[in-house]
Amino acid sequence: MTHTTPLVFITGGSSGIGQALAQHYLDAGWRVALVARRAHDMAAWAKSFNQDTLRVGVYGADVSIAQQARSAALACITQQGLPHVVVANAGISVGVDTAEFDDLDVLQRTLMLNIVGIANTFHPFIAPMRARGTGSLVGLASVAGIRGLPGHGGYCASKAGAIAYLESLRGELRGSGLHVVTLVPGYVATPLTAKNTYSMPFLMPAADFAMAAAKAIAKHKSYVVIPWPMGLVAALLRILPNALFDRLLSGRARKPRQVKTPH
Repeated sequence: MTHTTPLVFITGGSSGIGQALAQHYLDAGWRVALVARRAHDMAAWAKSFNQDTLRVGVYGADVSIAQQARSAALACITQQGLPHVVVANAGISVGVDTAEFDDLDVLQRTLMLNIVGIANTFHPFIAPMRARGTGSLVGLASVAGIRGLPGHGGYCASKAGAIAYLESLRGELRGSGLHVVTLVPGYVATPLTAKNTYSMPFLMPAADFAMAAAKAIAKHKSYVVIPWPMGLVAALLRILPNALFDRLLSGRARKPRQVKTPH
């Protein structure tokens, strides 16, 4: 296993979509760099199937903090080389109620990780990838970014922001040899979605999502909704009149809030 073997750098790699993507790329013969706050969880996962550090690199970082994201990226470049694909997958999904004071902090953390965390992840790689003339920067958005859902204000706003940010970056990097890919998942079976108390149409196993995502990345798709039936739902949501949209969402169960435990 050498630096000539392609390398993918994945944030939020300790569970869910991030771990499914890592497994897919490992099965395809790639090397993997995994980043998350829970570095010990990632290390345990890699060790469970006897992957060495040449095949799997593990870096602990909170990518909502620019310096931590930069340190993880530079460590990866030093130890494993410059990635071919960088996947900004780290994110949180928590219900918010603007009438609750504590939820304002939750909203801020959600926006910082789900939007700013993408920029923090990409920044250290842009200059060296430009110099090389190739590379793919992949950001995870969500169908929830298409329209605002009651009780999902932080998550929906962050994913709408992610879609707009990635589109802007795509224009900025046009002609540089770098590809910006916006992945827009519908419902994917992960520990995050397991907490949802409402129906999740077209719920997709994480491994199936990872396979479809890797194909889209390889084809340098600029924007793709996975699974494809959710693409139709997304298109319908965009054109639905507000009055009808509000009526359809009336009474729908909301995403659980992050309630603080009393001391």
